Amino acid sequence: MQAQPSFAQGRRGRPKAPTNGGLLRAIGYLGKQRRSTMIAYGALVIATLAQLAVPQLVQNIIDAVTRGATANTILKLPQVGQSLAAAAAGTTLDQLRADQANAEGIMITAALIIIAFAVMRGLFSFVQAYMAEKTSQGIAFDLRNEIYAKIQRLSFSYHDRNQTGQLMTRATDDVEKLRLFIAQGLVLAAQAFLLLGVTLIILAFTNWRLTLTVLPILPIALILFMIFGAVSQPLFVQVQIRISKVNTILQENLAGIKVVKAFVRERQEQARFSAAALDQMAWQLKVGRVLSFLFPLVFLVAQMGQAVVLYFGGSQIIGGTLNLGEYQSFSLYLIYVFFPIGQLGFIISLMAQASASAGRIFEILDAKSDVTDAPNAQPLGEIKGQVDFKNVTFRYFGSSAPVLSEVSFTAQPGQTIALLGATGSGKTTIINLIPRFYDVSEGAVLIDGTDVRKVTLESLRSQIGIVLQETNLFSGSIRENIAFGKPEATLEEVIAAAKAASAHEFIMSFPQGYDTPVGERGATLSGGQKQRIAIARALLLNPRLLILDDSTSSVDLVTEYHIQKALDHLMEGRTSFVIAQRISTVLNADQILVLDKGRLVASGTHEELLETSEIYAEIYSSQLVGDAELDESVAA
Repeated sequence: MQAQPSFAQGRRGRPKAPTNGGLLRAIGYLGKQRRSTMIAYGALVIATLAQLAVPQLVQNIIDAVTRGATANTILKLPQVGQSLAAAAAGTTLDQLRADQANAEGIMITAALIIIAFAVMRGLFSFVQAYMAEKTSQGIAFDLRNEIYAKIQRLSFSYHDRNQTGQLMTRATDDVEKLRLFIAQGLVLAAQAFLLLGVTLIILAFTNWRLTLTVLPILPIALILFMIFGAVSQPLFVQVQIRISKVNTILQENLAGIKVVKAFVRERQEQARFSAAALDQMAWQLKVGRVLSFLFPLVFLVAQMGQAVVLYFGGSQIIGGTLNLGEYQSFSLYLIYVFFPIGQLGFIISLMAQASASAGRIFEILDAKSDVTDAPNAQPLGEIKGQVDFKNVTFRYFGSSAPVLSEVSFTAQPGQTIALLGATGSGKTTIINLIPRFYDVSEGAVLIDGTDVRKVTLESLRSQIGIVLQETNLFSGSIRENIAFGKPEATLEEVIAAAKAASAHEFIMSFPQGYDTPVGERGATLSGGQKQRIAIARALLLNPRLLILDDSTSSVDLVTEYHIQKALDHLMEGRTSFVIAQRISTVLNADQILVLDKGRLVASGTHEELLETSEIYAEIYSSQLVGDAELDESVAA
């Protein structure tokens, strides 16, 4: 079945946009990192307060310098003129002498305090930055693990509809963008609002008239940021979609690199990748244009505010209601008003990216699996192996055409059931319904008389051994791959399973034996070797139900003969479902099911079907007779 091109699909196949609450939900993960979060934001408060103390100390230094300079000037005058000048300056000679004597000490003290506050700010800024990074990494760790766990639990139909590259992007790039906002953007936002709020309070108490001239600038800036946030977030969503497409092409190409080289498609694949990368770059440039316009506009607003303060502050100095030290202090505090406004541009950029990524992340975490344990599901006890299909009809997600139509049969415990039919007849669908990889659309599948939908998935699948048509091995040793479903298995058990699958001999031919690395996707092994390891992996579980989906399709006739002999022995006492294209797997079957276009058109033994089923007779004569002759020659 082909995957749908769009990742974000609702239950009825409609595109699903990222939710606005995704970012708030992600921020809620701070609760899981409570200790580091409290330390980070506590250090932020202390560092910010230390920063806010500096302008007042600078004012003290300037006032001390101004008073000292005034005192020096007046005290150099003749004795008669000193009293008159002091009175004109609104002070006394004693105060002037004190100002002259204390000026240097006040400057040194204030300078030392400024240095102390700078050291304190640096120390707590380091603590804040490190703990914020630790917090964000912890949240990224939690999210990646939740995404991975959710992907493991989602049903096959979900993976049918979604591409691997898309899922990889959400677990990596989207999580990283969200982490970056929590590590930097959220901290900067908290610092900006703390700095802005406390500074406005200080300015209001210092000079409320001058403060009023600044206030109209703030709502203008905030409105601009809200507009840019609303414009940029959809752009970041599109960027992430394009990154996912690039990753999908890359993943598919690497997975199929042998096919690409075999068909000399390197240039065409390069062109396909370049087109996707070019599309991504185009959207990145659209974002760049928006942000390139945002930051100059932010600084324009800040400069307008400074120009307003410069004019009205200068007027107050000329009018004698504001001295130079107060003006300098006010100007420094004003930087703490406009600096956060400038930071908000960067914060909005990070927030828009994080919001888009959070929505994409929670699409996965909120996805509903089509196959789940029922609320009252009970563990399935040890099974005997009877399998019943009761009028089973099945349709894939989003499709109205049934893949199976009203299929009914019974497999008795210990029987071997062979499934035959043309490609697309429904053979693989039948074996997918037994372990509930999919749920039936109509009818029921029963094991020992119990509907498989009424038992827990783990208890059901743990009693079924499966060898899929497409063999998948994992990076690691041969032993680890055979023991994949039973990691606690001893080496003796692994060897016994390998011998039963005719794999022991070729495994021991490797220098490292069972410790031989198989490489990514089993690249160092042949198709037949991978197939036999997969069979050993299933047999190690000693299952009551055995499913072999064309499990000997990748081996030669001699190897197949030995595998089949071993399987004939191992299938004794087990209910086995076998899909195969060769006669050796069906001649001795207790029951052969013949499928045509999703319908069960005949069932019975080989001899019975030769007499009663034209379709089976045609398959036998056209496809299987030659194999039977080859099998006889191999056996001889």
